Amino acid sequence: MMKPSVSLALALAVSGAVSCASGSVRDTAPASTDAAAAEAPPAPPPPTPEELKAKADAEQLVKDREALVVSNEAAKARFTPELTAEVKKLSEKDYSTGKAAVTAALKSPHRTAENVSRDSQRHPLETLEFFGLKPNMTVVEYGPGGGWWTEILAPALHKKGKLIVTNGDDKGPIEQRSTYYAQRVSMLLAQSPELFGKVEVQVVDGKAPKLTLDKTADMVFVARGLHGMVNAGTLELWLAQFHAALKDKGGILAIEQHRAKEGADPVASAKQGYLPQAWVVSQIEAAGFKLDKASEINANPKDTKDYPEGVWALPPSLERGETDKAAMMAIGESDRMTLKFTKVVAKK
Repeated sequence: MMKPSVSLALALAVSGAVSCASGSVRDTAPASTDAAAAEAPPAPPPPTPEELKAKADAEQLVKDREALVVSNEAAKARFTPELTAEVKKLSEKDYSTGKAAVTAALKSPHRTAENVSRDSQRHPLETLEFFGLKPNMTVVEYGPGGGWWTEILAPALHKKGKLIVTNGDDKGPIEQRSTYYAQRVSMLLAQSPELFGKVEVQVVDGKAPKLTLDKTADMVFVARGLHGMVNAGTLELWLAQFHAALKDKGGILAIEQHRAKEGADPVASAKQGYLPQAWVVSQIEAAGFKLDKASEINANPKDTKDYPEGVWALPPSLERGETDKAAMMAIGESDRMTLKFTKVVAKK
């Protein structure tokens, strides 16, 4: 009775072996593997250089915002009752000349030691005298940045004149650096009502600037800002707005700008923060101004203007950090043109 069972088992075993040899089992296993591979999502491509830069910029913006809050709180804490009283006295004094007003502002304790240390290279008294600042003027300051010039102009113009600053939208998208810059200006102006309380703000769209100052300004002051306009493609738009804002009689456009090597391509050099002087003069005169005079007050022959990081390799930015810091400090701030233009009114 055992033999049939053994024979049957043997037959089944042979049959299975034949089936395996024919490939039926092999056909099934790879099919299952192929299906799983087809269902798995493809590996994401590596980030592009642009995406890596955007990520790094976003991370840096977060750090800059955190640092801004800390620095702003420290700045506000400086305005003790004693300093506030001194600032109020400074702002409410009736100055007879621009030189007297600026001199008093430069000596005031409201200025930080860091800002004062730049006076020797930025020559604020000589520069504002060259432009013809008077304490009863209405002055438009384009893009105050960190407020280095604002803290000088605000008290100088507080009593008899007016300071107007341009700014972006401080309530714009939080992820945009332009919003951060706008908030920095707003925080600065809120630090001391006695110092900045009379400063007027013109909120503008940087892509389509529009000033509502029809022929009311005595001076428009642009410190190291023209290259940004060139990079944004808005230089012509801004010059038109400055022209419209200035008084027909005696309107002054005051320019201080990082100076490129003469003959440099303005589009390329603007990306490095510099512009060629002759080109700047030609563009501004084409917009309805006349060069009144130029000065070498802010010239710096040590500036080689060939840094991979652009002008921002130099102080105060020092984008290289500790690398070559001593060499960059020895060069000092950039070589800058200082140009005074007057408004030209087309004859009817």
